[in-house]
Amino acid sequence: MFENLSEKFERAFKVLKGQGQITEINVAETLKEVRRALLDADVNFKTAKDFTTRVKDKAIGKNVLTSISPGQLMTKICHEELVELMGGNEVEIQFQGNPGIILMSGLQGSGKTTFSGKLANYLKTKKGKKPLLVACDVYRPAAIDQLHVLGEQLDVEVFSNKEEKNPVTIAKNAIQYAKSNGFNVVIVDTAGRLAVDTQMMDEIEQVKLAIQPTETLFVVDSMTGQDAVNTAKAFNDKINFDGVVLTKLDGDTRGGAALSIKAIVNKPIKFVGTGEKMDAIDVFYPARMADRILGMGDVVSLVERAQEQFSEEEARKLQKKIQKDQFDLNDFLGQLQQIKKMGNVKDLMGMIPGMGKALKDVDIKDDAFKYIEAIILSMTPKERANPGIINGQRKNRIAKGSGTSIQEVNKMLKQFEDTRKMMKMMSNPKNMMSMMSKLKGMGIKGIPGM
Repeated sequence: MFENLSEKFERAFKVLKGQGQITEINVAETLKEVRRALLDADVNFKTAKDFTTRVKDKAIGKNVLTSISPGQLMTKICHEELVELMGGNEVEIQFQGNPGIILMSGLQGSGKTTFSGKLANYLKTKKGKKPLLVACDVYRPAAIDQLHVLGEQLDVEVFSNKEEKNPVTIAKNAIQYAKSNGFNVVIVDTAGRLAVDTQMMDEIEQVKLAIQPTETLFVVDSMTGQDAVNTAKAFNDKINFDGVVLTKLDGDTRGGAALSIKAIVNKPIKFVGTGEKMDAIDVFYPARMADRILGMGDVVSLVERAQEQFSEEEARKLQKKIQKDQFDLNDFLGQLQQIKKMGNVKDLMGMIPGMGKALKDVDIKDDAFKYIEAIILSMTPKERANPGIINGQRKNRIAKGSGTSIQEVNKMLKQFEDTRKMMKMMSNPKNMMSMMSKLKGMGIKGIPGM
């Protein structure tokens, strides 16, 4: 996401390359490119103009320290302003109450029903809640069925009544049911509606008045750009929602909604949807999004995803095996399966500083590890524990069993051996320091702030 915007920001900062100081002339030239980049990303014109004005006011007269260049200073100022533009700090969702009630609103096709399922899964797995999904779309039976399918998939109960045509009645009955059956969060999925449809807008207003939600979220498709922001304003004027959810951020989005919506409606973005899977939901962190836009990666999110999948106990056991040179193909397979659980491989790689640009035109499929898994699973337990015994005859059998070639088996075994050597080396602090020194000597800088 934001690949085009990132490229244009980078191009804008090149104007300052080789410049010894920041002047009104070179700042004006740089900010002309920045403003063009924002407008191309479908950012509201006034928002883009205000942004560049604030950056200019901060940049002019700034003393450039000898340790940094004017381009680096401008990047820092733009980063601060992007963070501020998108809300400053992350804002928690309010689900407290007996039960907590979350009302979902949004346009038709914005991904509202799917996000309701993702949110239920998030509250259940990350917050230890017992959520109840409520189907209040009385106009589209398929939406009720979709919610039931999601609920079954997530092992989350769904409350619905296809005979009842009043969403207010369904919502009130659902809350009563939740109180009687120990649910502590109720997520009310309403019908998608157009902002110009007065009757439908009045209806969601009535639902909100009747159930008094602890949180009202407006779900918007980020690929609709500036139109999304205008729609958000119309909804906010009517129901005064508490926060925004941006869906489909994994698509070919220009980023205008993410950058404009807070400035226009003065409501925080609370979540983003980053894929089709039920765990493809992230809390919105303005600073991390600014990092990605400016090509700095998102190491914090990468570490958090890793921590969710790798326990400290497992890590300690693995470290001992590595130090004793006992890391085998069972461990290798286990590591690959844990990485797969962290999400889309290309998205994960893009969180590493500098990798987003390098991977722009590289097609990394979700099943990138499929053939490796097939090869390892075609081995005997003895072969997995002792890869050294795998000779030509065994390789031929493994290739046939996994539907691959001997060359692919050899490639996988080399990858395993390279991984084992690297992990062995990195498990020794002295080797790690030596490697960092060599990288520095080669002119390769580490992760910013490391």
